[in-house]
Amino acid sequence: MPYELQELAAISGMPGLYRLVRAARHGVLVESLDEKATRTLAPARNKVSLLSEISIYTQDPEETVPLTEAFERIYQKHGASAPVTSKSSETELTDFMASVIPDYDRDRVYLSDIKKLASWFGIVSKHVPYQEAVAPAAQEAEATEEAPKAKRKSAKADTDESAEEAGTEETDATAKKSRKKAE
Repeated sequence: MPYELQELAAISGMPGLYRLVRAARHGVLVESLDEKATRTLAPARNKVSLLSEISIYTQDPEETVPLTEAFERIYQKHGASAPVTSKSSETELTDFMASVIPDYDRDRVYLSDIKKLASWFGIVSKHVPYQEAVAPAAQEAEATEEAPKAKRKSAKADTDESAEEAGTEETDATAKKSRKKAE
């Protein structure tokens, strides 16, 4: 995935996009994706929609295009800035959508949805770095490099545990000597 959208959400009743920070008792603590990056509590009564779970309808009723893939197509075609905004004309927005997803369902994807797509892409491309796709061979090489590090960490943890156990034995022996002296 070029854009990591798992922790990004749109919240009903709140403009813009938000990064999920953590769950709270009465809602979710979120951080706005803007220059201020203010943290606020999104009440439980508001609907939180994760961007990674949003899809766009296509002509095939069995198939949808995930928002991550739509963002990828926009980035490949237009770069980090989309040629339209939510203020663009209706024809510009529909032409933009047709250029990105040619088989989108024109009956179920409304103009407001296209405006949200353009607006969200602008926000995400501005505040979330685009990650180039890594070749599978490179991913395997990274995984094999990480495995020995994990082994080293576990070996260190074992030595820490044995040191703690040795420390416990010493303190037990000292405690027994103190008890004998006290008696």
